[in-house]
Amino acid sequence: MRITQGTFSYLPDLTDEEIAAQVQYIIDQGWAVMIEYTDDPHPRNTYWDMWGLPLFDIKDPAAVMQELNECRKAYPNHYIRISGYNRQQGYQTTMISFICNRPKEEPGFELVRTEWEDRQQKYQLKPYALDKPKGQRYKS
Repeated sequence: MRITQGTFSYLPDLTDEEIAAQVQYIIDQGWAVMIEYTDDPHPRNTYWDMWGLPLFDIKDPAAVMQELNECRKAYPNHYIRISGYNRQQGYQTTMISFICNRPKEEPGFELVRTEWEDRQQKYQLKPYALDKPKGQRYKS
């Protein structure tokens, strides 16, 4: 199952050249660049682990691509995303976010239905990845 989160999620995976072009767009807008990773891509898991510090005032996408490649080496079987944050209004707002690395196997989600009082149905998404301990959720 292919996880679809963020900008470009329904398109084929971006090449490094296309990622660099998007990073250049983020830089041109004056936004901060952040690289994040996770092994739990649940739609409500908005707080991914941050790779290093946010990259403020970067002028060259090559620096971001170098950090991205280091993150890929350290976490080859995790989801990695790049986000652009606009801090110009005095608070950070996500302006763009896209996945730029995926594990080889994406296990997907289970839809759990629970009968509730007064014949109500409650639904919950449970990632199959959580059936394994943290750090072992995806094949190497």
